[in-house]
Amino acid sequence: MIINMTQENKIKEVLTRGVENIYPNKEALESVLKSGQKIKLYNGIDPTGPTLHLGHLVQMMKLKQFQDLGHKIIILIGDFTAQIGDPTDKSAVRKKLTHEQVMKNCQGYKEQIGKVLDLDKIEFRYNSEWLGKLSFADVIELSSNFTAQQTLARDMFKKRIEAEKDLYLHEFLYPMMQAYDSVYLDVDLEIGGNDQMFNMLAGRTLMKKVKNKEKYVMTTKLLEDTGGVKMGKTENNMVALNEKPDQMFGQIMAWSDELILPGFELLTDLKIEKIDNPRNDKAKLAKAIIERFYSKEEADQAEKEFEKIFKDKDKPTKIPIAKVARGDYKIVDLLFQIGLASSKGEAIRLIEQGGVKINDQKIDDIHQIMVVKDKMIIQVGKRKFIQIKI
Repeated sequence: MIINMTQENKIKEVLTRGVENIYPNKEALESVLKSGQKIKLYNGIDPTGPTLHLGHLVQMMKLKQFQDLGHKIIILIGDFTAQIGDPTDKSAVRKKLTHEQVMKNCQGYKEQIGKVLDLDKIEFRYNSEWLGKLSFADVIELSSNFTAQQTLARDMFKKRIEAEKDLYLHEFLYPMMQAYDSVYLDVDLEIGGNDQMFNMLAGRTLMKKVKNKEKYVMTTKLLEDTGGVKMGKTENNMVALNEKPDQMFGQIMAWSDELILPGFELLTDLKIEKIDNPRNDKAKLAKAIIERFYSKEEADQAEKEFEKIFKDKDKPTKIPIAKVARGDYKIVDLLFQIGLASSKGEAIRLIEQGGVKINDQKIDDIHQIMVVKDKMIIQVGKRKFIQIKI
Protein backbone atom coordinates (compact mmCIF):
# COMPACT_ATOMS: atom_id res chain seq x y z
CA MET A 1 0.00 0.00 0.00
CA ILE A 2 1.29 3.48 -0.91
CA ILE A 3 1.33 5.84 2.07
CA ASN A 4 1.18 9.57 1.35
CA MET A 5 3.18 11.99 3.50
CA THR A 6 0.14 13.16 5.41
CA GLN A 7 -0.70 9.60 6.42
CA GLU A 8 2.96 8.87 7.17
CA ASN A 9 3.23 11.94 9.37
CA LYS A 10 0.08 10.89 11.24
CA ILE A 11 1.57 7.46 11.89
CA LYS A 12 4.81 9.04 13.10
CA GLU A 13 2.82 11.31 15.41
CA VAL A 14 0.74 8.49 16.88
CA LEU A 15 3.88 6.47 17.62
CA THR A 16 5.90 9.27 19.21
CA ARG A 17 3.85 12.10 20.68
CA GLY A 18 3.38 11.55 24.39
CA VAL A 19 4.55 7.93 24.09
CA GLU A 20 6.75 6.41 26.79
CA ASN A 21 7.16 2.85 25.45
CA ILE A 22 5.80 0.45 22.83
CA TYR A 23 5.94 -3.33 23.26
CA PRO A 24 7.42 -5.41 21.76
CA ASN A 25 8.90 -2.37 19.97
CA LYS A 26 7.97 0.72 17.96
CA GLU A 27 9.14 -0.77 14.65
CA ALA A 28 6.79 -3.77 14.91
CA LEU A 29 3.69 -1.64 15.47
CA GLU A 30 4.80 0.88 12.84
CA SER A 31 5.03 -1.92 10.29
CA VAL A 32 1.44 -2.96 11.02
CA LEU A 33 0.13 0.59 10.73
CA LYS A 34 1.98 1.29 7.48
CA SER A 35 0.65 -1.92 5.96
CA GLY A 36 -2.81 -0.36 5.92
CA GLN A 37 -4.24 -2.98 8.28
CA LYS A 38 -6.97 -1.58 10.53
CA ILE A 39 -6.42 -2.66 14.10
CA LYS A 40 -8.67 -2.92 17.13
CA LEU A 41 -7.41 -1.16 20.25
CA TYR A 42 -8.75 -0.27 23.64
CA ASN A 43 -8.27 1.78 26.76
CA GLY A 44 -9.75 0.71 30.06
CA ILE A 45 -11.23 3.07 32.64
CA ASP A 46 -12.15 1.95 36.14
CA PRO A 47 -14.96 4.30 37.30
CA THR A 48 -13.67 4.85 40.83
CA GLY A 49 -14.69 8.53 40.76
CA PRO A 50 -17.66 10.55 39.45
CA THR A 51 -15.72 12.35 36.72
CA LEU A 52 -12.82 11.87 34.35
CA HIS A 53 -9.82 14.17 34.70
CA LEU A 54 -6.85 15.45 32.69
CA GLY A 55 -4.98 12.21 33.31
CA HIS A 56 -7.69 10.45 31.26
CA LEU A 57 -7.45 13.13 28.58
CA VAL A 58 -3.88 11.96 27.85
CA GLN A 59 -5.25 8.58 26.76
CA MET A 60 -8.17 10.12 24.87
CA MET A 61 -5.85 12.31 22.81
CA LYS A 62 -3.88 9.23 21.81
CA LEU A 63 -7.07 7.33 20.96
CA LYS A 64 -8.17 10.28 18.82
CA GLN A 65 -5.02 9.97 16.75
CA PHE A 66 -5.78 6.30 16.10
CA GLN A 67 -9.43 7.09 15.38
CA ASP A 68 -8.38 9.71 12.81
CA LEU A 69 -6.34 6.98 11.10
CA GLY A 70 -9.47 4.84 10.81
CA HIS A 71 -8.77 2.24 13.49
CA LYS A 72 -11.46 0.70 15.71
CA ILE A 73 -11.61 2.11 19.23
CA ILE A 74 -13.04 0.35 22.28
CA ILE A 75 -13.56 2.15 25.58
CA LEU A 76 -13.72 -0.47 28.28
CA ILE A 77 -15.55 0.60 31.43
CA GLY A 78 -14.18 -1.54 34.25
CA ASP A 79 -17.41 -1.84 36.19
CA PHE A 80 -16.24 -5.20 37.56
CA THR A 81 -12.57 -4.38 38.17
CA ALA A 82 -13.47 -1.05 39.80
CA GLN A 83 -15.19 -2.99 42.56
CA ILE A 84 -11.90 -4.75 43.33
CA GLY A 85 -9.56 -1.83 42.82
CA ASP A 86 -6.31 -1.59 40.88
CA PRO A 87 -3.38 -1.80 43.35
CA THR A 88 -1.03 0.07 40.99
CA ASP A 89 1.10 2.59 42.92
CA LYS A 90 -1.05 2.17 46.03
CA SER A 91 0.61 1.95 49.44
CA ALA A 92 -2.58 0.50 50.94
CA VAL A 93 -5.52 -1.58 49.75
CA ARG A 94 -8.21 0.35 47.87
CA LYS A 95 -11.62 0.90 49.39
CA LYS A 96 -14.14 -1.50 47.87
CA LEU A 97 -17.04 -0.10 45.86
CA THR A 98 -20.46 -1.57 45.12
CA HIS A 99 -21.61 -2.06 41.53
CA GLU A 100 -24.27 0.60 42.12
CA GLN A 101 -21.59 3.11 43.17
CA VAL A 102 -19.44 2.23 40.17
CA MET A 103 -22.26 2.67 37.66
CA LYS A 104 -23.28 5.96 39.23
CA ASN A 105 -19.68 7.18 38.93
CA CYS A 106 -19.52 6.62 35.16
CA GLN A 107 -22.83 8.26 34.24
CA GLY A 108 -21.14 11.34 32.77
CA TYR A 109 -18.16 9.61 31.17
CA LYS A 110 -19.60 9.26 27.66
CA GLU A 111 -20.41 12.96 27.43
CA GLN A 112 -16.88 13.88 28.48
CA ILE A 113 -15.30 11.36 26.10
CA GLY A 114 -17.50 12.70 23.30
CA LYS A 115 -15.75 16.07 23.57
CA VAL A 116 -12.61 14.39 22.23
CA LEU A 117 -13.65 11.29 20.29
CA ASP A 118 -16.39 10.56 17.75
CA LEU A 119 -18.86 8.54 19.81
CA ASP A 120 -20.46 7.09 16.67
CA LYS A 121 -17.16 5.32 15.95
CA ILE A 122 -16.54 3.97 19.46
CA GLU A 123 -17.62 0.71 21.02
CA PHE A 124 -18.28 0.91 24.75
CA ARG A 125 -17.95 -2.33 26.70
CA TYR A 126 -18.30 -3.23 30.39
CA ASN A 127 -16.11 -5.98 31.79
CA SER A 128 -18.72 -7.32 34.20
CA GLU A 129 -20.14 -8.89 31.03
CA TRP A 130 -17.42 -11.56 31.10
CA LEU A 131 -15.57 -11.26 34.41
CA GLY A 132 -18.83 -11.55 36.33
CA LYS A 133 -19.54 -14.89 34.64
CA LEU A 134 -16.24 -16.62 35.38
CA SER A 135 -16.54 -19.66 37.62
CA PHE A 136 -14.04 -20.45 40.34
CA ALA A 137 -12.64 -23.15 38.06
CA ASP A 138 -12.20 -20.54 35.31
CA VAL A 139 -10.28 -18.26 37.69
CA ILE A 140 -7.99 -21.12 38.73
CA GLU A 141 -7.36 -21.96 35.09
CA LEU A 142 -6.54 -18.36 34.19
CA SER A 143 -4.28 -17.91 37.21
CA SER A 144 -2.22 -20.91 36.10
CA ASN A 145 -0.78 -18.69 33.36
CA PHE A 146 0.99 -16.45 35.89
CA THR A 147 3.51 -17.01 38.66
CA ALA A 148 3.65 -15.58 42.17
CA GLN A 149 7.17 -14.33 41.39
CA GLN A 150 5.85 -12.24 38.50
CA THR A 151 3.35 -10.51 40.76
CA LEU A 152 5.68 -10.06 43.73
CA ALA A 153 8.17 -8.34 41.43
CA ARG A 154 5.93 -5.25 41.31
CA ASP A 155 7.55 -2.30 43.06
CA MET A 156 4.52 -1.30 45.13
CA PHE A 157 4.08 -4.87 46.41
CA LYS A 158 7.75 -4.98 47.39
CA LYS A 159 7.38 -1.68 49.23
CA ARG A 160 4.29 -2.89 51.09
CA ILE A 161 6.01 -6.08 52.16
CA GLU A 162 9.07 -4.13 53.33
CA ALA A 163 6.78 -1.76 55.26
CA GLU A 164 4.97 -4.78 56.74
CA LYS A 165 1.67 -3.62 55.27
CA ASP A 166 -1.09 -6.02 54.30
CA LEU A 167 -1.10 -7.45 50.79
CA TYR A 168 -4.38 -9.14 49.85
CA LEU A 169 -4.86 -12.02 47.45
CA HIS A 170 -7.52 -10.19 45.42
CA GLU A 171 -4.90 -7.55 44.56
CA PHE A 172 -2.77 -10.31 43.01
CA LEU A 173 -5.70 -11.17 40.76
CA TYR A 174 -6.27 -7.68 39.38
CA PRO A 175 -3.60 -7.88 36.61
CA MET A 176 -5.02 -11.27 35.58
CA MET A 177 -8.51 -9.78 35.25
CA GLN A 178 -7.22 -6.89 33.15
CA ALA A 179 -5.28 -9.41 31.07
CA TYR A 180 -8.46 -11.38 30.43
CA ASP A 181 -10.15 -8.20 29.20
CA SER A 182 -7.64 -8.09 26.34
CA VAL A 183 -8.17 -11.75 25.48
CA TYR A 184 -11.97 -11.56 25.60
CA LEU A 185 -12.05 -8.45 23.42
CA ASP A 186 -9.42 -9.98 21.12
CA VAL A 187 -7.64 -6.64 20.66
CA ASP A 188 -4.47 -5.87 18.74
CA LEU A 189 -3.33 -3.01 20.97
CA GLU A 190 -3.90 -1.64 24.46
CA ILE A 191 -3.15 1.95 25.43
CA GLY A 192 -2.65 3.21 28.97
CA GLY A 193 -0.47 5.34 31.19
CA ASN A 194 3.06 4.17 31.92
CA ASP A 195 1.96 3.27 35.44
CA GLN A 196 -0.27 0.58 33.87
CA MET A 197 2.62 -1.16 32.12
CA PHE A 198 2.59 -4.26 34.37
CA ASN A 199 -1.15 -4.83 33.95
CA MET A 200 -1.07 -4.29 30.18
CA LEU A 201 1.91 -6.58 29.70
CA ALA A 202 0.05 -9.25 31.67
CA GLY A 203 -2.55 -9.08 28.90
CA ARG A 204 0.16 -9.49 26.30
CA THR A 205 1.42 -12.59 28.12
CA LEU A 206 -2.05 -14.10 28.38
CA MET A 207 -2.87 -13.35 24.73
CA LYS A 208 0.22 -15.24 23.60
CA LYS A 209 -0.56 -18.24 25.80
CA VAL A 210 -4.29 -18.46 25.07
CA LYS A 211 -4.53 -17.28 21.44
CA ASN A 212 -0.92 -17.38 20.26
CA LYS A 213 -1.43 -13.78 19.14
CA GLU A 214 0.66 -10.66 19.56
CA LYS A 215 -0.94 -7.86 21.53
CA TYR A 216 0.88 -4.57 21.22
CA VAL A 217 1.12 -2.34 24.27
CA MET A 218 1.59 1.42 24.18
CA THR A 219 2.31 3.28 27.40
CA THR A 220 1.92 7.03 27.45
CA LYS A 221 3.87 9.53 29.47
CA LEU A 222 2.28 10.54 32.75
CA LEU A 223 1.12 14.03 33.57
CA GLU A 224 3.16 14.53 36.72
CA ASP A 225 3.81 17.45 39.03
CA THR A 226 7.33 18.63 39.76
CA GLY A 227 7.67 16.10 42.59
CA GLY A 228 7.04 13.22 40.19
CA VAL A 229 3.54 12.66 41.59
CA LYS A 230 0.94 11.65 39.00
CA MET A 231 -1.83 14.19 38.53
CA GLY A 232 -5.04 12.42 39.44
CA LYS A 233 -7.88 11.71 41.85
CA THR A 234 -5.86 9.61 44.28
CA GLU A 235 -3.25 12.32 44.82
CA ASN A 236 -5.91 15.03 45.19
CA ASN A 237 -4.28 17.19 42.50
CA MET A 238 -6.53 16.40 39.55
CA VAL A 239 -8.29 18.80 37.21
CA ALA A 240 -11.73 17.30 36.56
CA LEU A 241 -13.12 17.39 33.03
CA ASN A 242 -16.47 18.62 34.38
CA GLU A 243 -14.83 21.45 36.30
CA LYS A 244 -16.25 24.89 35.54
CA PRO A 245 -14.16 26.88 33.04
CA ASP A 246 -13.01 29.52 35.53
CA GLN A 247 -11.97 26.86 38.06
CA MET A 248 -10.20 24.82 35.38
CA PHE A 249 -8.34 27.89 34.16
CA GLY A 250 -7.23 28.82 37.67
CA GLN A 251 -6.10 25.28 38.49
CA ILE A 252 -3.95 25.06 35.37
CA MET A 253 -2.50 28.53 35.93
CA ALA A 254 -1.41 27.29 39.38
CA TRP A 255 0.77 24.60 37.77
CA SER A 256 4.54 24.97 37.90
CA ASP A 257 6.19 26.21 34.70
CA GLU A 258 7.79 22.76 34.26
CA LEU A 259 4.35 21.34 33.41
CA ILE A 260 3.70 23.66 30.47
CA LEU A 261 5.53 21.72 27.74
CA PRO A 262 4.28 18.28 28.91
CA GLY A 263 0.80 19.79 29.11
CA PHE A 264 0.88 20.87 25.46
CA GLU A 265 2.32 17.52 24.34
CA LEU A 266 -0.10 15.32 26.26
CA LEU A 267 -3.32 17.34 26.44
CA THR A 268 -3.53 19.23 23.14
CA ASP A 269 -2.79 18.76 19.46
CA LEU A 270 -0.85 22.04 19.38
CA LYS A 271 2.89 22.08 18.73
CA ILE A 272 5.11 24.11 21.03
CA GLU A 273 8.83 23.45 21.46
CA LYS A 274 9.92 26.13 23.89
CA ILE A 275 8.45 28.48 26.46
CA ASP A 276 8.65 32.13 25.49
CA ASN A 277 6.50 33.59 28.26
CA PRO A 278 5.44 31.14 31.03
CA ARG A 279 2.38 33.11 32.04
CA ASN A 280 1.09 33.57 28.49
CA ASP A 281 1.95 30.03 27.40
CA LYS A 282 0.22 28.56 30.44
CA ALA A 283 -2.87 30.63 29.67
CA LYS A 284 -2.76 29.36 26.07
CA LEU A 285 -2.63 25.79 27.38
CA ALA A 286 -5.53 26.36 29.77
CA LYS A 287 -7.67 27.94 27.05
CA ALA A 288 -6.94 25.12 24.59
CA ILE A 289 -8.19 22.57 27.11
CA ILE A 290 -11.25 24.59 28.10
CA GLU A 291 -12.21 25.17 24.44
CA ARG A 292 -12.32 21.41 23.91
CA PHE A 293 -14.80 20.84 26.73
CA TYR A 294 -16.71 24.13 26.56
CA SER A 295 -16.18 26.87 23.95
CA LYS A 296 -13.77 29.60 22.89
CA GLU A 297 -16.05 32.22 24.39
CA GLU A 298 -16.07 30.49 27.78
CA ALA A 299 -12.29 30.04 27.63
CA ASP A 300 -11.85 33.77 26.95
CA GLN A 301 -14.23 34.61 29.80
CA ALA A 302 -12.34 32.28 32.15
CA GLU A 303 -9.13 34.15 31.37
CA LYS A 304 -10.83 37.50 32.03
CA GLU A 305 -12.16 36.25 35.36
CA PHE A 306 -8.69 35.03 36.29
CA GLU A 307 -7.22 38.43 35.51
CA LYS A 308 -9.93 40.13 37.52
CA ILE A 309 -9.32 38.01 40.62
CA PHE A 310 -5.56 37.57 40.57
CA LYS A 311 -4.23 40.64 38.80
CA ASP A 312 -6.81 43.25 39.72
CA LYS A 313 -7.50 41.65 43.16
CA ASP A 314 -11.24 41.88 42.45
CA LYS A 315 -14.07 39.40 42.99
CA PRO A 316 -15.60 37.22 40.26
CA THR A 317 -18.35 38.67 38.09
CA LYS A 318 -20.69 35.85 39.10
CA ILE A 319 -20.45 34.46 42.61
CA PRO A 320 -22.35 31.25 43.43
CA ILE A 321 -25.11 31.69 46.00
CA ALA A 322 -25.78 29.41 48.97
CA LYS A 323 -29.07 29.64 50.84
CA VAL A 324 -28.58 29.45 54.60
CA ALA A 325 -31.07 29.72 57.44
CA ARG A 326 -30.68 32.73 59.69
CA GLY A 327 -28.70 32.04 62.85
CA ASP A 328 -25.29 31.49 64.44
CA TYR A 329 -22.88 28.95 62.96
CA LYS A 330 -19.51 27.54 63.87
CA ILE A 331 -17.24 28.59 61.01
CA VAL A 332 -16.13 24.99 60.45
CA ASP A 333 -19.75 23.80 60.17
CA LEU A 334 -20.64 26.67 57.84
CA LEU A 335 -17.78 26.00 55.41
CA PHE A 336 -18.78 22.34 55.20
CA GLN A 337 -22.50 23.11 54.83
CA ILE A 338 -22.10 25.50 51.91
CA GLY A 339 -19.63 23.23 50.12
CA LEU A 340 -16.44 25.26 50.44
CA ALA A 341 -14.87 22.36 52.33
CA SER A 342 -15.37 18.67 51.59
CA SER A 343 -15.22 17.82 55.30
CA LYS A 344 -14.98 19.53 58.66
CA GLY A 345 -11.39 18.34 58.85
CA GLU A 346 -10.61 20.12 55.60
CA ALA A 347 -12.38 23.24 56.89
CA ILE A 348 -10.10 23.28 59.94
CA ARG A 349 -7.03 22.86 57.74
CA LEU A 350 -8.11 25.71 55.44
CA ILE A 351 -8.59 28.06 58.38
CA GLU A 352 -5.29 27.11 59.99
CA GLN A 353 -3.52 27.76 56.66
CA GLY A 354 -5.03 31.25 56.49
CA GLY A 355 -7.11 30.47 53.43
CA VAL A 356 -10.55 31.59 54.66
CA LYS A 357 -11.95 35.12 54.45
CA ILE A 358 -15.37 36.57 55.19
CA ASN A 359 -16.06 39.93 53.56
CA ASP A 360 -12.29 40.24 52.93
CA GLN A 361 -11.43 39.65 56.61
CA LYS A 362 -9.21 36.64 57.32
CA ILE A 363 -10.56 34.05 59.74
CA ASP A 364 -7.91 32.42 61.95
CA ASP A 365 -9.98 30.91 64.78
CA ILE A 366 -11.38 27.45 64.04
CA HIS A 367 -13.83 27.86 66.94
CA GLN A 368 -15.24 31.19 65.75
CA ILE A 369 -19.03 31.58 65.79
CA MET A 370 -20.45 33.43 62.78
CA VAL A 371 -23.70 35.37 62.62
CA VAL A 372 -24.67 34.85 58.99
CA LYS A 373 -25.91 37.88 57.11
CA ASP A 374 -27.52 38.31 53.72
CA LYS A 375 -24.99 38.94 50.90
CA MET A 376 -22.06 37.92 53.11
CA ILE A 377 -19.20 36.72 50.87
CA ILE A 378 -17.09 33.81 52.03
CA GLN A 379 -13.82 33.10 50.24
CA VAL A 380 -11.62 30.01 50.39
CA GLY A 381 -8.21 30.27 48.77
CA LYS A 382 -7.88 32.53 45.75
CA ARG A 383 -10.58 31.07 43.53
CA LYS A 384 -13.54 29.86 45.58
CA PHE A 385 -16.30 32.31 46.55
CA ILE A 386 -19.80 31.86 47.95
CA GLN A 387 -22.38 34.58 48.61
CA ILE A 388 -24.81 33.89 51.46
CA LYS A 389 -28.52 34.33 50.87
CA ILE A 390 -30.80 34.30 53.92
